[in-house]
Amino acid sequence: MATYKAEFMSHYFKGRLRPREAYVYGLIDVWSRWASRMPALVNFFTHAPVLRSLAKTLVGMPSARQFPPFAPQTFTQLFASRTPSNADKPPVILWPDTFNNHYHPETLVAACEVLEAAGFQVRVPPQPLCCGRPLYEFGMLDRAKRQLMRVINALRTEIESGVPVVVLEPACASVFRDELTNLFPANEEAKRLYQQTYLLCEFLDKKAQDYTSPRLAKRAIVHGHCHHKAIMRMDAEERCLERLGLDFETLDSGCCGMAGSFGFEKDKYEVSIQCGERVLLPAVQHASPETLIIADGYSCREQIAQTTNRRALHLAQAIQMAIRQA
Repeated sequence: MATYKAEFMSHYFKGRLRPREAYVYGLIDVWSRWASRMPALVNFFTHAPVLRSLAKTLVGMPSARQFPPFAPQTFTQLFASRTPSNADKPPVILWPDTFNNHYHPETLVAACEVLEAAGFQVRVPPQPLCCGRPLYEFGMLDRAKRQLMRVINALRTEIESGVPVVVLEPACASVFRDELTNLFPANEEAKRLYQQTYLLCEFLDKKAQDYTSPRLAKRAIVHGHCHHKAIMRMDAEERCLERLGLDFETLDSGCCGMAGSFGFEKDKYEVSIQCGERVLLPAVQHASPETLIIADGYSCREQIAQTTNRRALHLAQAIQMAIRQA
């Protein structure tokens, strides 16, 4: 369905001005890179009482939504300042997606700790890259193809060497596992990147079978991202959670309702809330304070954060918790 929508909108808006939301949310990687140069100033303008209302009006955001604050430092900035580890171990690329990199770098920090504990040398791409997922939502396929070619060119050496690429955000992983080969069916590097892309759970399940993380004796409820369930399935995620020792329940929750930028668009807000209220949000609200909420999708975690008093964790953070407790 997402592919049909992107293809239709690509043709429909050929030579036409797109809606405001396409330039606000479709180009989020551009705006995020600019904002990361002065995050405190941007956060002030998007959270000060009067200015935030003006900002929401400018971008077409409903008043009930909040701008996610930019982190003081991106993950790539933090990673560049750290001492390299596991130099003699097998390399793996950790993909710093736009959302976790600029808004929640602690998620990528957790994944870095987990991968190093599992015996791998973590690398990040040498330049800012984006898979282009937000562009597909608005049918901006020409720009998405250019961004994917930049990814292939930047990672060509690692792709040809067979270095795995671990992606935390399911929506981004699905680009490399679905859209990439649809857009470049004859490109050999695209085919290799497709084969070398893993979610964290898949990588640990298939490539780090000798690693046993400390156990985490807690209860958890798990919400699967739509792209994760549709393209990658939840099997590897559940095996990782079982090995972690969690007593967990995977919710039959459908879509969280945020769905990328969908829940941030004013005319879609009510539908967004109705989707969340069907299963996910009541389950989160009724969960005990000791119960972990696990959701790998950034937009899923954002929906939970903006509509409940809870904060969800990525699988990487749950494993990091076990490592640090041990």
